[in-house]
Amino acid sequence: MSNSTERPIRILIVDDHPVVRAGLASMLSTQPGFQVAANVANGTEAIAVVDATPPDIVLLDLRMPGMTGIEVLHALHQRNSVSRTIVLTSFETDEDIYQAVQAGAQGYLLKNTSQQELVSAIREVHAGLRHLPPSITARLAERMMRSALTSRELEVLKMLSKGLTNKQIAHALSISDNTVRNHVNSIIEKLEVADRTEAVTLALQRGIIELEL
Repeated sequence: MSNSTERPIRILIVDDHPVVRAGLASMLSTQPGFQVAANVANGTEAIAVVDATPPDIVLLDLRMPGMTGIEVLHALHQRNSVSRTIVLTSFETDEDIYQAVQAGAQGYLLKNTSQQELVSAIREVHAGLRHLPPSITARLAERMMRSALTSRELEVLKMLSKGLTNKQIAHALSISDNTVRNHVNSIIEKLEVADRTEAVTLALQRGIIELEL
């Protein structure tokens, strides 16, 4: 069958910045075999589009008001959606990449990616392949080599980032000082750092935790 008679790849663009959506829609619409099915500003609208008429490819931003990109990925997975997803974001922390891939993203690109690579990624992912650039793959491999922090360790780490002492953390979580000390030691070991200050610094750099404003 020739390309002229093949069904176009239908693409949904999900990004809360109107200029980004307009630019992507304009660029992708000029590509042979591509059709921009819709472009929406948030995750809730994206899920509604997927439920109504599933696109072939979802280009998904990570940081959006309301539903995050990760939450959208989880929602698509729960629906057993046939749509395949490429994350297109400005963020490349180890944790962002890890969570996106764990949640089902088949591709991960940064917004400064060239037009040629974006087009190639869409075609590859539509064909059933993954598309992770070497720099993204390296970060993912590094993240996967580290043991995942438990939910309790993440709680403790967030409290460390606020400058709380072991005694204050113990009181807040209703656990003993000794238990807090064990959690802190485990965090330091898993993150392969020297002390709690370095643990917080590394966790913020890699997106494991975020500073609460």
